[in-house]
Amino acid sequence: MLEVAPLRPQDRPRWAELWQGYLTFYKTELPESRYAETWRRIIDGDGLYGLGAYSDGHLVGITHYLFHASTWADDVCYLQDLFADETIRGKGIGRALIEAVAAAARARGASRLYWLTQDSNATARLLYDRLATNRGFIRYDYML
Repeated sequence: MLEVAPLRPQDRPRWAELWQGYLTFYKTELPESRYAETWRRIIDGDGLYGLGAYSDGHLVGITHYLFHASTWADDVCYLQDLFADETIRGKGIGRALIEAVAAAARARGASRLYWLTQDSNATARLLYDRLATNRGFIRYDYML
């Protein structure tokens, strides 16, 4: 049975493993100080939120999200990171986490929920295309 709930302080080691898996997928490395600060913000509710998917009490998936204003609406929700344990994918973990973020966004009165992924992330896009609309935007990063 799968349960989705806010991440708990005791989840820190397993969360770090899952987030490392996410970052590795996107060929990204971050220093331990970024892990520590991200975890602090999640646990303190400091503008960043985290949910875990638990199977029989074991953390098997994570998502991070935040709310922000935009020029088109007062409050929108950005789902920033989503990752499920590679050994048990295809069991509804991603869908459950997205639906839980959507419920949090609705409860807050956000006008929309959105996220990004690489166009080559075919497996995840199969799910995303069933849940949401790809509006065709292309993202550019201007490095500072």
